[in-house]
Amino acid sequence: MSRNQRTDDKPRGRHAKEEEKTKKISNKKNIENKTDKKNNKVDKNKKKIKTVRKVKRIVVTLLLLSMIGAGSLFGYKIYKNGGGLTGTLAALLGENTENLENLEPIQVLIMGESGVDEYKLADSIMIASYNPKTQEASIMSIPRDTYVGKKNRKTASQNYLASYKINTVFRSGTNIPEAIERINDLTGLSLENYVIIDTDALIKLVDAIGGVTFNVPIDMDYEDSSQDLYIHLKAGEQLIDGPKAEQLLRFRHNDDGTTYPSSYGQQDLGRMRTQREFIIATLKQTLKPQNIFKIKQIIDIMSEDVTTNMDISNIKAYVPYAVNFNTENIKTGVVPGDVEMCNGVSLYIANSKKTEELVSELFLTNDEENNTESNVEYTNTSKR
Repeated sequence: MSRNQRTDDKPRGRHAKEEEKTKKISNKKNIENKTDKKNNKVDKNKKKIKTVRKVKRIVVTLLLLSMIGAGSLFGYKIYKNGGGLTGTLAALLGENTENLENLEPIQVLIMGESGVDEYKLADSIMIASYNPKTQEASIMSIPRDTYVGKKNRKTASQNYLASYKINTVFRSGTNIPEAIERINDLTGLSLENYVIIDTDALIKLVDAIGGVTFNVPIDMDYEDSSQDLYIHLKAGEQLIDGPKAEQLLRFRHNDDGTTYPSSYGQQDLGRMRTQREFIIATLKQTLKPQNIFKIKQIIDIMSEDVTTNMDISNIKAYVPYAVNFNTENIKTGVVPGDVEMCNGVSLYIANSKKTEELVSELFLTNDEENNTESNVEYTNTSKR
């Protein structure tokens, strides 16, 4: 290699080294810049996370304080209303236990209707009473074929007789004032309030409390496609949900003609007994601690799906005291009377004297009147 060539190579080598050094420095700066940017981004994210966490802590703290404040206020209302289930329900429903002094005993006509549109009839008819001060309650069933006409039934036409069975006086929610008037004539009471429950409302109410444990007295098998009624229940204790409740309460007899045993009460008498006992079982289930906070839901269903002339707010006032009621002490009965065929029409003819005695014991409060001997049943469902 010539001298000139070696001389020329030297500056190139130095230049290359300088370029390489410069490149390394540049790369190092780029890496540092990237690292700085990454660190800045991480710092920003950390600050953002800290800010979010701080906001969350503030929100949670405010919520907790609100809950504590609301809880304290609710607890104070419970305490002010006497504590326990009564105080809790009074606070929950916005009631005041001091209102007890102003609450009067309540009597109400309860009718369960079934059927389609204008053909709906009263399947069950009862009079119920409750006294919140004495914690007394009564239920009296009225057979749906009870004759409430004012003409002499022996000279009346078939159409007149059929139209003055109590369940046909009431039809499809109409003639309610006349039905109440006829029942007041029959019982000597002065009923004004009524509640009409159709099958849809019944199903909702029973399902709202998680069903009712009930001892079905006999096997029930009956079908009527014209009423869209299909009853298939086995005898024995079981959980009755809404649809099964409709089957249970509407049953009179099986397809083969068999019905409740005479010791229980055949046909309508058996059905009325089942209805009364199911109502009592439903009350027991509703008043269980786990269902207490469903009372408002039940009241909402009543306000939407039950026909009544009563103010729902007035009904609510009785609820806090009803939780103390012992369902074993409900007095029950059925209007005394006999079945009679008249001009080809089957009627239930009430015995006026015995009906007066029964009404006196179930619904009047004077001690001397309550000592009258009658057909009162003191329900004890724990033994059934």
